[in-house]
Amino acid sequence: MLLDVRMYGDPVLRKRGATVASFDKALADFSRDMLETMEANAGIGLAAQQVGHAKRVFVADLLSRTSEAEKITLDGKSVPPALLMPLVVVNPEVDLLPGEKREVEEGCLSFPEIRGKVARPWAVRLRYQDLLGKPHVLETSGLLARVIQHEFDHVEGVLFIDRMDPRHVEGLEPELRKLKRNARSTSERRT
Repeated sequence: MLLDVRMYGDPVLRKRGATVASFDKALADFSRDMLETMEANAGIGLAAQQVGHAKRVFVADLLSRTSEAEKITLDGKSVPPALLMPLVVVNPEVDLLPGEKREVEEGCLSFPEIRGKVARPWAVRLRYQDLLGKPHVLETSGLLARVIQHEFDHVEGVLFIDRMDPRHVEGLEPELRKLKRNARSTSERRT
């Protein structure tokens, strides 16, 4: 089932996600719906907040955008991206690994048509649980590391515009105000 993607201005996007305690059919169905919604919107990552739920859950699928040469370790073993994707992450915690930061243009399904450069560390360690509640540790770099950081920010109530140079965000104010107005009117129709 496709879910409504919440736009900038919807208060749920600023809420820190609640820890997930029940690893049940409802969680599996919700993550499947998130993946379908992400795919239908041509996204590569989606957090629960973006579909109206302040939970510590996000999904990602970069299979078409990662190469087999990218280094990904899961629980201490090297794994190919095809084995990992799509990725469902529950109760994430992220450690930024030492090394360079890279500034790359990002977008977000909750900010259609808005893009901006964000500096992020190139490599991360992600501690999370899968849909059965089993804990995992994933280490990666590159695009997958960037998507993990972007979606982790969402579950913390942080948006990618918060990570941009404030001067760039200032230039986006007309578009951001329009998104906020639209989000308010959509929210009013939901209630």
